[in-house]
Amino acid sequence: MQQTDRRNAENLAEAIAGATPRALQRFLTEATWSDQAVTSRLQAYVGRRLGGALQVYIVDDTGFAKQGRKSVGVARQYSGTLGKVANCQVGVFLAWASEQGHALVDKALYLPREWTQDRDRCRAAGVPEEIGYRSKAELALEMLRQARQGGHWSTDWVTADAGYGEVPSFRDALDTEGWRYVVAVPSTLTVFTQAVQMAVPAWSGRGRQPTREQVVAGEPAAQTVATLVTQWPAAQWRMLTVAEGAQGPRTYQFAAMRVWESRDGLPGRESWLLVRGNWDGSELKYHLANAPADTPLLQLAQVSALRWPVETEFQIEKGETGLDEYEVRSWLGWHHHITMALLAGAFLLTLQRDWGEKAAPDHPRAADAGLTRTAAAAHVDER
Repeated sequence: MQQTDRRNAENLAEAIAGATPRALQRFLTEATWSDQAVTSRLQAYVGRRLGGALQVYIVDDTGFAKQGRKSVGVARQYSGTLGKVANCQVGVFLAWASEQGHALVDKALYLPREWTQDRDRCRAAGVPEEIGYRSKAELALEMLRQARQGGHWSTDWVTADAGYGEVPSFRDALDTEGWRYVVAVPSTLTVFTQAVQMAVPAWSGRGRQPTREQVVAGEPAAQTVATLVTQWPAAQWRMLTVAEGAQGPRTYQFAAMRVWESRDGLPGRESWLLVRGNWDGSELKYHLANAPADTPLLQLAQVSALRWPVETEFQIEKGETGLDEYEVRSWLGWHHHITMALLAGAFLLTLQRDWGEKAAPDHPRAADAGLTRTAAAAHVDER
C-alpha cells in the first residue's frame, strides 16, 4: 500500500490507478449514496468481528480545526482535541469496544445554535431542512438507538466521559430506555449517601402555601463526590486489573458505594459511585453507574476502563485514515468523508484481527501507528 502525504483528492488520485481529483471530489460532495446505509453495513461488519464476554458502546466527540465561516457547523467553540475555544467543527462519535478490539462505528456533526438559527446559512451548506438544534448528548442518544435497532451487538453497556456523564437528561434517557451506564462525572457532582426523609414544609400562614417536598431538617446533606471519597477508609479500596495494555496489565485502585443523585438539592436515582485511582491514590476519576446493586466491582471497573479505546481510535483514524484531512464544506461532503474514514478504520481492524498475531518480527503489529506504511505490502495485490 502507498501512503500519501495528505489524504486529499489530488494526492489520492495519484495513488489510485485511473482516478482523477474531480471524480474523487464528486464522490464525496455530489454523489447521492447514503452514508446511513453504509454505516449500517459497517456496523454489521464490525459486529461480526468484535465479540467477547464484555462489550461496551462508547460515545465521545472530537474537534476539527477549520478556518473561515462556510464549512458546515464551524464556529468558535470548545474543542477537547484542541484544549481550548477555537474555530472548529465538532463531531460526535459512537464506538464499540470489547476485549477483542475497538472501532468507530457512527458519527454525527454537531451544529451550534448560531447555525440552526440561520436557515439561509444552513441551506448554503446543504443542511437538510428538517435538521434543527440537537445537543451533543442528544446526538449520542440517537446513534445509540439506531445501533440498538440494527441489532448487530448484544450489549446494553454504555460509557462516556464527563462531558456527557454530567448531563442529567442523558443519564435519565439511558436509564429509561434500559441501557446500563458507567459514565464519568466531575468531582463537583453532589450526591446523598443514604435515603433521606422528604416532606412538604408546614405552611406558616403567610405567602404561597408550599406544595413541593423538601429534605427534612436534620437529615444528612448532599456532598460532592470529591469530599465524600476523602472519608473512605483504606480498606474500601481494591487493586484490580481491568485489561492487558501494551506495557502490561492495567491495574488501578477502585472503590464504590451506593449513593443517591442530588437534583436541585433533592435525592434522585440510586446509583453506584465508582472511583478509580492510580496505585498511589493519585489522579482520581469519578463515575456514576445505574447498574443493579449486586453488580460486581470488577465489572463496573472493566466497563469504565473500556472508555479509553475511543481516544485511541481518534488518534489512529486521524493519523492513518485521514479522518480530519478533508477539504469539503458541505453537510453531504462531511458525512461522506467521515463515513469513508470509518470504513478505512474497519479495514485496519481487519488487519489487526487477521494479521496481528502473525506479523514477522520486523513488522509492527497491525494496531501500531504507521500501519498503512508497512502492513505486509508484499502480500497484497496492488490492484
